Amino acid sequence: MDNKFSRAFDICRKFASKHSPEILTGIGIAGMIVTVVTAVKETPKALRLVEEMKKEKQDPKPIDTVKAAWKCYIPSTMIGVSSIACLIFASRQNVRKNAALAAAYTLSESTLTEYKQKVIEKIGKKKEDEICADIAKDKIEKNPVGKNEIIFTGKGETLCYDSVSGRYFKSDIEKLRKAENVLNLRLRDEMWVSLNEFYYEIGLQGIALGEDLGWNIDKGYVSLRFDAQLSEEETPCLVVSYSVVPYYDYR
Repeated sequence: MDNKFSRAFDICRKFASKHSPEILTGIGIAGMIVTVVTAVKETPKALRLVEEMKKEKQDPKPIDTVKAAWKCYIPSTMIGVSSIACLIFASRQNVRKNAALAAAYTLSESTLTEYKQKVIEKIGKKKEDEICADIAKDKIEKNPVGKNEIIFTGKGETLCYDSVSGRYFKSDIEKLRKAENVLNLRLRDEMWVSLNEFYYEIGLQGIALGEDLGWNIDKGYVSLRFDAQLSEEETPCLVVSYSVVPYYDYR
């Protein structure tokens, strides 16, 4: 029995720790609502006290009104202050969490780049291309076109697969190369571009991660990679990947 209780407590503790920003935000919002409700409920009592004070004093000052009514709003004030504290702490937790995620992503991206360079050194560019082609093949086999919507962009009739968002769409290699050039021109002028900007150029909608991921000119230009594969229906498919993978904290 003690083991079950201890395990349940541990699960609850881990859940609370993992989701503390969301929990604190929820408590803060609920607290603000309770603050308003409590203040509204106490207002008639406060008004009665003010009226009684006015009967006792012929020429009351604003400070007298405050002295007469302030005790009615102590619960509301305490709840409001606690709610604000929860929201501030939740914000700090989110900042800390996002910073940790950014650091982890940067480390992973750096490790991947170093690994890729070492692979090319050891086995040669040709073999590395073959490995990348096999990876592209695996991606469309794990995410077959038959189970996905095909997005018609109006920019070509070749079936394409985006390796980051996992979307199938119709385009052609020339339109994709043109979008690559447009983004690289923008990189020269603005120093950075988001992943969503690439999607907009090729006729796709942006994704949630599309503003968090992108390219900075300090790490090189946008460089698309194309691997021709056959889908499960034996339809030719162009797998679009990125030689310089879009990364976090690119601005």
